[in-house]
Amino acid sequence: MTRQSLIIDCDPGVDDAVALMLAFGSPTLELLAITAVGGNVPVEKTARNARMLRQIAGREDVPVFMGAAHPLRREPAGAGEFHGAEGLGDLEPFEPAAGCADGGAVEAIVRLVMERPARSVALAVLGPMTNLALALRAEPRLVDQLGPVAVMGGARSEGGNITASAEFNVWADPEAAAEVLASGCETAMFGLDVTHQVRATDERVARVAAAGTPAAETAAAMMRFSQRVEREIVGWNAPPVHDPCPVAWLIRPELFELKPCRIAVETESDLTRGHTAVEFRAAVAGSLPHRWATRVDAGGVFDLTAAAVARTN
Repeated sequence: MTRQSLIIDCDPGVDDAVALMLAFGSPTLELLAITAVGGNVPVEKTARNARMLRQIAGREDVPVFMGAAHPLRREPAGAGEFHGAEGLGDLEPFEPAAGCADGGAVEAIVRLVMERPARSVALAVLGPMTNLALALRAEPRLVDQLGPVAVMGGARSEGGNITASAEFNVWADPEAAAEVLASGCETAMFGLDVTHQVRATDERVARVAAAGTPAAETAAAMMRFSQRVEREIVGWNAPPVHDPCPVAWLIRPELFELKPCRIAVETESDLTRGHTAVEFRAAVAGSLPHRWATRVDAGGVFDLTAAAVARTN
């Protein structure tokens, strides 16, 4: 079995939690590290939440590194209304037995990628792209060494979820997103156009919960919290589950359709801050260095998740 070496950069976050449980239980992934960034909640909480989830899944072998607390140029912006004040819905916070690993997230990303063969380490970015932007500043050779970079972020045909045209992760640190997308990294983006197709229906949540493991129960609890919040705020009965998409693509790419494109990020306008301009026309863009996810087998994503949480503990 060929295993994909992977670093997950995230800001848990209820959907980050589901993505982590998917990764923890996937035998085709060699999970090298989790790097935490400030996003849905402050970085002290996202790093603690990552350690909580690691402990619940029985994966204390995976180190957790704390990363950037602030965007490159902006004030931090949270999303506690969608994730709960502590970031993990109704899950009561606790201090995990194991702490964060020594060193920071940026240093860990650089070291883990540069010490391995070129293009052998993938990075799934499930929050603002601050840690990756800082890592690219620290070590420009990452552009040729890292790959692929699978990002949950952006919006095109679906419109935004924080403004009319901007998705939260890109909006929270648009300068970081702009730097990453302009860097030359091999980048595939999973924006709202595709994540809105991955809906947590009652049947799908029950299928994940059926395994009965702590990881299964936790993933299901995250999605049930999202169901309640989405009904109250948005009016949807089946909320989108965004962050598992990049991880699922790294496990089973055939579940997704992606199109070559060029993606740029708006950083100057307050009105359109974080807007992702996705251009599919080579005659207009000049070249198409990125990929944009357009379609997904949503049932397949939930099948992967149910199988993964059944393997933990």
